Amino acid sequence: MKRALIFILLLVLSAGVFAQTQPRGLDFTEFGVRIEPDKRVIVVLAALEAAGINTPLTEKGDEFRRKLNADIAGISPALKTRMSTFVAQYKKRNARSTDSEIIAPFVQMAYALDPVPDLTEPSRSTDLPGELLDVLDFAPLVRDFFREVKMSQKIDDYYKEYQKIGDAMRPSTAVMVGTLLDYLNTRPELSYVERVKNTAQAAKGTKRKIEATERRERDRRFFVVPELLAPKGTINFVNVGDDYYAIVPPGTDLSTSEARRAFLQFVLDPVVLDNTEQIFAQRPAIKTLLDARRKINPSISPDFVLAISRSLVAAVDARQVEYERSRIANLQARQAIAAIEVEDEKLKKEGKFVQTERDALKKAVVAKLNEFTRQLSDETAVLLSDAYESGAVLVFHFADKLKGMEDSGFDITESVGNMIASLDAAKETDRIAEFSEARARGIAERERRKLSIADQANVIENPLTKRLLEIETEIKSKNYDVARISLKNLLKTEPVENDPNEKVRVFYSLGRVESLSAEAANNPEDRNNHLVAAQQAYSNVIKFKTDTTDKALISLAYVALARIYEFSDQSEYAVKVYEAAINVGDIPGGAYAQAVAARERLLKDQ
Repeated sequence: MKRALIFILLLVLSAGVFAQTQPRGLDFTEFGVRIEPDKRVIVVLAALEAAGINTPLTEKGDEFRRKLNADIAGISPALKTRMSTFVAQYKKRNARSTDSEIIAPFVQMAYALDPVPDLTEPSRSTDLPGELLDVLDFAPLVRDFFREVKMSQKIDDYYKEYQKIGDAMRPSTAVMVGTLLDYLNTRPELSYVERVKNTAQAAKGTKRKIEATERRERDRRFFVVPELLAPKGTINFVNVGDDYYAIVPPGTDLSTSEARRAFLQFVLDPVVLDNTEQIFAQRPAIKTLLDARRKINPSISPDFVLAISRSLVAAVDARQVEYERSRIANLQARQAIAAIEVEDEKLKKEGKFVQTERDALKKAVVAKLNEFTRQLSDETAVLLSDAYESGAVLVFHFADKLKGMEDSGFDITESVGNMIASLDAAKETDRIAEFSEARARGIAERERRKLSIADQANVIENPLTKRLLEIETEIKSKNYDVARISLKNLLKTEPVENDPNEKVRVFYSLGRVESLSAEAANNPEDRNNHLVAAQQAYSNVIKFKTDTTDKALISLAYVALARIYEFSDQSEYAVKVYEAAINVGDIPGGAYAQAVAARERLLKDQ
């Protein structure tokens, strides 16, 4: 199994993307994570659709919206008016909120309702959040809507459709869970023990009472909730007691989305609560920092425990990304230098070795790595500064402490108490100023990347390129079946059939899809089937290449193909294919360094 995971990781790296070291087939249920639609949310958001909410949805969401509108077309004008009026009045009271923001409290309300079909709301009380109380009167309208459009006859079919969307999220959910827990070196607490005091009468005719403490254990769970009517690009997070819900639209890559912070909240909340003694000891210092921020932004919560929790979550979120990407960049730099050193030996034998030229190549690799590392650090500075300004006033403090522990292999969560105890409030007051230059560079780099992407889009005139970019969005969203069908259809089109170079591009993309599908496969048979398909696609890249074919693509295809042979225990043949990749040359964007390193590794093992 370990060899399979290493192989698949290298396949993805050869395609030029940052891979995660955790298997997509990770059984995340053992960490308290489930992917389940919620019928209450489905009904509430369907009711909002009937009330006239028109949020931007994903493509699949738009398809479902059309189907839903047809299903609820028979709603009475009277009920529709009551619902529309309620929503319009709520939007008027929250005029600065977008429709996506308007939906959030209604989603929170959905989780306060009894299960379908009752959908009964809780009694009003001061214990309920204010934003929930503002929309609680919409609940009776939801029940009327549910009955009037006979949704009980449709809800099970909707649920099955939603579950298919959820199944497509399993690979990225596994990556999210695996990478974050791997970074923290921990497992989430899946139960909470509450100690409840009970008082009972000692005996008849006596006034004496007996007090006893009862232990009650509750399960803790994290739900990924696929929702077709969730606004595009928006993730709602709801915490109800010991259950945490991340409501996500179709196609969401959880490993790079805001769902990461929701999951981290699930993991770290009990860790924070276990360190209340240290937190209360630092209350005056934290309150001073919060008061300073609240003078600038009064909407920041004064809750000092919440500030600790938000700071820790934001710090882990930012540091994990920088750590992982930096680790991969360092690995690639070492491989590049190793390839240069292999070439050095060859040049020495040929009498063509020039020390200054070869040293310059190594320095260029190091300079590129240093620049990339600086950009990563600047991006982290942007994330931490944004979190600090939003009330996470200890985010820089936690980030510093995390950075010092990342290579230790220890459970980071066990050190949270010490992190809190070591707080120096004076140091945290000037953090924004301290990182202002790095933040400015990070923001500038973001804008530069946006412009670069826009420029690339402006120069793309080839229809096939445009179509491959569209298919790439499906690949990034882990919609491999959709991407596979689209690529196979492209192969049948006349422009691709008649142009070997275009055919090569499509076959290479098809090989990537099959390789990624193999990584996501849950059983060996499926994985092997996808690997066979990937081998065939990469072989076709070689078969149809011409003198004008992109050499980087040929290089990548050779290396991907060699790794399939290596995985199949055909090391001797894999060496020959790696050598074919090396013979293509050190082409920008190619896989020369990976081919050299892999060949040397296999030769040593023989």
